[in-house]
Amino acid sequence: QVQLVQSGGGSVQAGGSLRLSCVASGRTYCMGWFRQPPGAEREGVAAITDDFSTNVTDSVKGRFTVSRDNAKNTLYLQMNSLKPEDSAMYYCAARPFAVIGQSCLAAVASAFNYWGQGTQVTVSS
Repeated sequence: QVQLVQSGGGSVQAGGSLRLSCVASGRTYCMGWFRQPPGAEREGVAAITDDFSTNVTDSVKGRFTVSRDNAKNTLYLQMNSLKPEDSAMYYCAARPFAVIGQSCLAAVASAFNYWGQGTQVTVSS
């Protein structure tokens, strides 16, 4: 069992920046960030493997950066040039091991076993 504890988030004006953090209770192979606006489906934002391969969804490329510190079992999401459409509840997620046929970097929610508690990000225009 891996527990994930999120921090960061909040409210910011468009063009601003925020940084999300997620501390895992143990080592994980794959970690990711997801977001869910009100009334919408949860979507994958970014993912990273334990050897630092990364992927971010097209809508945030060039603005969001995913990273991790394996020594601290911590996942980060640096969000710059925020837009109102980035407003959502953000969740971190983790999968302890690689699974054949389930890509980490595709950031599909069903491939992740453990979830953080969520943190709200609100971007005002």
